[in-house]
Amino acid sequence: MGGKKEVVETPGEGELDRGTWSGKLDFFLSCVGYAVGIGNVWRFPYLCYRNGGATFLIPYIIMLVIAGLPLFFVELAIGQFSSEGPITVWKVSPIFSGIGFGMCIVSGIVSIYYNIIIMYAVYYMFVSFVHLDDILPWQSCNNTYNTLECRDRPYPDLPNMNESDRVTALWKEVNVSCIGSKSLLPALSSAYNLTTNMTYVTQLNSTMLQDELVKDCNYMFQSASEQFWKRYVLQLQDSDGIEDIGGISLRNCLCLFFTWILIFFCLIKGIKSTGKVVYFTATFPYIILVILLIRGVTLPGHMKGIEFYVIPQPQKLLRAKVWGDAATQIFYSLGIGFGGLLTMSSYNKFKNNVFRDAVLVSCINCGTSIFAGFAIFSLLGFMATETNQDVDKVASQGPGLAFIAYPEGIARLPVAPLWAFLFFFMLLTLGMDSQFAMMETLISGITDVFPHVLRKRKLIFTFFCCMVGFLLGIPLTAKGGIYVMTLMDWYSGSYNLMFLALMEIVCLMYVYGIKNFCEDVEMMCGSRPNWYWLATWMCLCPVALVFIVIISGVQYERASYENREFPNWAEGIGWIMAMLPVVVFVIVFIVQAIRYGGVVKGSRPTADWGPALPENRTIPRYQNGTYDFEGEDNLGLVYTSSPPPYPIANGDKYIVAHL
Repeated sequence: MGGKKEVVETPGEGELDRGTWSGKLDFFLSCVGYAVGIGNVWRFPYLCYRNGGATFLIPYIIMLVIAGLPLFFVELAIGQFSSEGPITVWKVSPIFSGIGFGMCIVSGIVSIYYNIIIMYAVYYMFVSFVHLDDILPWQSCNNTYNTLECRDRPYPDLPNMNESDRVTALWKEVNVSCIGSKSLLPALSSAYNLTTNMTYVTQLNSTMLQDELVKDCNYMFQSASEQFWKRYVLQLQDSDGIEDIGGISLRNCLCLFFTWILIFFCLIKGIKSTGKVVYFTATFPYIILVILLIRGVTLPGHMKGIEFYVIPQPQKLLRAKVWGDAATQIFYSLGIGFGGLLTMSSYNKFKNNVFRDAVLVSCINCGTSIFAGFAIFSLLGFMATETNQDVDKVASQGPGLAFIAYPEGIARLPVAPLWAFLFFFMLLTLGMDSQFAMMETLISGITDVFPHVLRKRKLIFTFFCCMVGFLLGIPLTAKGGIYVMTLMDWYSGSYNLMFLALMEIVCLMYVYGIKNFCEDVEMMCGSRPNWYWLATWMCLCPVALVFIVIISGVQYERASYENREFPNWAEGIGWIMAMLPVVVFVIVFIVQAIRYGGVVKGSRPTADWGPALPENRTIPRYQNGTYDFEGEDNLGLVYTSSPPPYPIANGDKYIVAHL
């Protein structure tokens, strides 16, 4: 049986043009902006905070080397090589098309709650602007929402006081009735070898008032910034947890609408507009982080926080959760499994040096996380000193670090409202970069599947997607919306990211073949990947991913916020979010296997797989011509008697095989 290939033109070339970056720097800064996001100043420091400071850096760097960087390169390379979006790129092996759908689902879900964090930054920015001629509301405890536990004065400078003044100062820090109710006087008398037991608390000296036995009776103060966040912005006192999230906050809802409109206007021309916006948004944050670090290390108690950050607790390395958090943060921070990297690189010139970009962006991203850790932990040390608490007790989980610790440090700067405005503007720019990429992934992924319908209506479709995101985000603006956001963050970007990444490796390295993949990379970059890349792709990366998923499942921890565990029904919703991309992948796998007449045939590249432009098809298996085959195609290509299931790479031709 012989076969000849016929090239058939399709109409509407202009409508199908995907566009390209205006310059190399556009793409590089977009990748930096996408990878360096709010998570670098919020999520990474919190995970360090939860997992023993410097202890977390060890698995974090190991996971970067054996999984993060190799997968980062794979996604950049496959997008650049094919000039395809996250869904249509899987014509390299159609039964794996579910990876692309899974990526779009993850990006869509994360976009909903990620924009809530941007919303909070916008609100703080507005508040800072309004108070430019005044003090910031989180600089004092004289507001109507503040309680007696609020503290805006420094902890007493005990070493420079005499004994009488020390005792007087410490009585304001200790609950006297607690000492009596817990019968601590006999215990203290024994501890200090007194011949007779003390009977009155007035007999205690300053040393006894600072003893570990009395620690549980210390007042648990909250900083002014913590009460502003919890009692005014979140209004947690009006919510009974995720079971009753309370009413919608009109203030938050309007800020959320503003952020989605802002996202829409930045996406209005696709990469042509976002490629220029990132020149500012990707570089400005570093200026503010440097200023905050300088201020942080000049505050009293900063070393207490930095020591917590840099001194490891090796015993925590035995907890699988620490390794799971490290892997998840690498994926979350670098954007692996979301489809954003693949989407952005698909607009690249074919010969762009993807090796260089992958290594530089990964190092910049992780370096920024570590650098931001020094800034935030210096501020946490200061807060711990101010409130007389340990560093690991001083701030709440999640975005509270960005909206409690940083504002507290900013409040100590001269002209604090101005610096607060600039800081939250920085958070806005950090968040916008990542949000651009996630929304572009979703929009481009769907548009590439229906190019004739959506590309000429991309403006309307972009607005539609933004408004859907706004409507789905409204429940998160409720007074207990932080519980919903925590649930989404806990599950939406966790196990599913590692599953999608594992399927990418299986598809490209084992099904498509590492030899073919390396040959494709050589076509673009002029050289093949070295032993490091081969070892990680073929062995270390998949083994690490499987290990982390299994161990994390065995040592599974329920979602919680402020030590309040979520009920079973909320856990169920969380698992639905986590497993939805996996279920979709399985369904698409089955559908494509049936459609192509079996798993083997469905795993082969379609006839239109390869570089978009004919001049880049420089090796025989991508060049036009007539192929002879008997039974199965000897080049591993699949020819059909009808147009391929997706629009092909160059957007204006498809291949029909006459058998």
